[in-house]
Amino acid sequence: MLKIENLHAEVATADGAKQILNGLTLEVGAGEVHAIMGPNGAGKSTLAYALGGRPGYEITQGSVTFDGKDLLDMEPHERAAAGLFLGFQYPVEIPGVSNVQFLREAANAQRKARGEEPLTGGEFLKLAKEKAALLRMDMDMLKRPVNVGFSGGEKKRNEMVQMGILDPKFAILDETDSGLDIDALRTVGDGINSIMRAEGKGVLLITHYQRLLDYVKPDKVHILAKGRIVKTGGPELALELEREGYEEVV
Repeated sequence: MLKIENLHAEVATADGAKQILNGLTLEVGAGEVHAIMGPNGAGKSTLAYALGGRPGYEITQGSVTFDGKDLLDMEPHERAAAGLFLGFQYPVEIPGVSNVQFLREAANAQRKARGEEPLTGGEFLKLAKEKAALLRMDMDMLKRPVNVGFSGGEKKRNEMVQMGILDPKFAILDETDSGLDIDALRTVGDGINSIMRAEGKGVLLITHYQRLLDYVKPDKVHILAKGRIVKTGGPELALELEREGYEEVV
């Protein structure tokens, strides 16, 4: 479903371009959940942003195929319409824009790109209530400006509600577990399983810690270091990292 081959990427900085990814190769099949772990500065967020098409992150070499199409040939909004979802490590606040309006516009823009009929107001509210209940989020929060005044955990749950409404084929989740307490971690993990554990979907879960993997059982765990995958294993690899640390395992 997602095939990355020999990916090199650089990031624009005040001192010029800085090379971050150095020949990363990875493949995630339909119906699979893969976790990526690695020390700070390894390139985890750069990988997520490069796949999402964020400005300032330039692919200098390699290829990425998503669902049989050249992902790098698409604009960011085209990647989203094709079914790619990017969950941010630090979700942004958008003052003056209500969650409900933002999500309805986003959902209908994607439906239009796929040649589908837009959701009516009633249809959208029914869908939003269903997904908010799944993440144990009060509907009143969806009427507030996007992420404004939300705690870290509320922002992450709100982002999972967004994912549920948009119903992507593939989700790249960048440290979705950061800022979550034990109860919120379980709720978000259950949400990921309910929304994305389906035939034909895939997840690339970027995390520092093993704790989220107790709830979202990955098919494979990859260690990313110095811009490339240096080791791959099953869920037991995350437990080994937790015990030994990156230096010992890598």
